[in-house]
Amino acid sequence: MGKTIDRQALVELLQKKIGVEAQVFEDNTGRSIKVPRSHLVETMRELRDNEQYKFNYLINLTSVDYPQNFTVVYHLTSLEYRHYLTVKVEIGKEEPCWVPSVSSIWKAAQVQEREVYDLMGIIFTDHPDLRRILLPDDFVGHPLRKDFRMEADE
Repeated sequence: MGKTIDRQALVELLQKKIGVEAQVFEDNTGRSIKVPRSHLVETMRELRDNEQYKFNYLINLTSVDYPQNFTVVYHLTSLEYRHYLTVKVEIGKEEPCWVPSVSSIWKAAQVQEREVYDLMGIIFTDHPDLRRILLPDDFVGHPLRKDFRMEADE
């Protein structure tokens, strides 16, 4: 089991170092931090590179379709310190919905961002090869969105 980190102290550090308006909140996944899309890349780079935290491993990233927005969820860990962090970014449902890619920080994000793009339609800007990964190129829609409707074969 990893050690608990002081998420409020982490948020204060991020606010001081890069001016990010992050916040700590409780939800069904436990204590997480939420950062604005505009500060995602610099926040993630700081989390990886800061000697206090060293979140050097992206466990996974996924997305959730809530009624009011999409949320992209990143699970990070420090292999050295054995602590964990969930980072969330809320984005509107306006088309196109997008978030910056973190694949320049963690190479493992490339495949996971492609999966979220394929199944949810969230565009990851600056991704080196954003295309469908699970579904055929001619598939219409994004099947994990709540508004997705599969037409019956006739």
